[in-house]
Amino acid sequence: MSNDEPSAQDEQSAPYSSAATGSGSTEPKRIRTHHLQRFKGEGRKFTMITAYDAMIANVLDEAGVELLLCGDSAANVMQGSDSTLSITVDEHLVYAKSVVAGAKRALVVADLPFGSYQASPEQAVHTAVRYMKEAGVHAVKMEAHAGNAHHVRAVVDAGIPVMAHAGFTPQAEHQLGGFRVQGRGEQARKVIDDARALEEAGAFCILVEMIPATLMEEVEAAVQVPTIGIGAGTGSTGQVLVWQDMLGLNNGRLPRFVKKYADLRGIITEAVRNYREDVAQGIFPAEEHTF
Repeated sequence: MSNDEPSAQDEQSAPYSSAATGSGSTEPKRIRTHHLQRFKGEGRKFTMITAYDAMIANVLDEAGVELLLCGDSAANVMQGSDSTLSITVDEHLVYAKSVVAGAKRALVVADLPFGSYQASPEQAVHTAVRYMKEAGVHAVKMEAHAGNAHHVRAVVDAGIPVMAHAGFTPQAEHQLGGFRVQGRGEQARKVIDDARALEEAGAFCILVEMIPATLMEEVEAAVQVPTIGIGAGTGSTGQVLVWQDMLGLNNGRLPRFVKKYADLRGIITEAVRNYREDVAQGIFPAEEHTF
């Protein structure tokens, strides 16, 4: 049986909520790559959110998120770096393993950090194998383009599912001149060509970042595999956001494409202030909190 063929265990399921699908479809116990392909065929949208620890991964998993991305953005939101470039494989593997521990249903994808796969296809395979063996992730993500699609092919040929990342690629921020929208004007053809080359290399999904919405629609139509957008409009099969951004934990400037669904920073700040006041006034711990 191939990796993308559903097993009997995968097809044991509970009904979708009618609000989510409006149909009698069934929900797999574990999301696999072939389910994402099916979603695209059915015209169904899916979600991916970043996670870096077991507790948040479990919350997002229980909320029904289909994919969890242990991104190299851990360098920013967990380590306080200004760039994703600084995080090492050994550091990132700890986060990835934690996410896998918290996810019971979602497909867990891990970024390959900068410098861990660019040198050669062999280096890419070696690093990807570590993520599969040491962290237990279900797939890896590689920032790639037509010129290095053979690195993606090597990892796929080693039996490891690859999500390719095109458009704006944060690990190449200095080469691209900073955080700039890609694919405008004559650059549009390159984004489409990259997506097609990465599909040909065996990527099961292509994430495209910070391109015009109309171009995202063209990319979605140009490839048979599902696409995921971030800052790319609604034309993709799926969407991804960083959880600290979308839930309001980040107090910095948010990218234009982020919608803030909650103000966790405000909630946490108020709760901690109340705790501090209770301690100062001798209210906590009360009798019910004491042995």
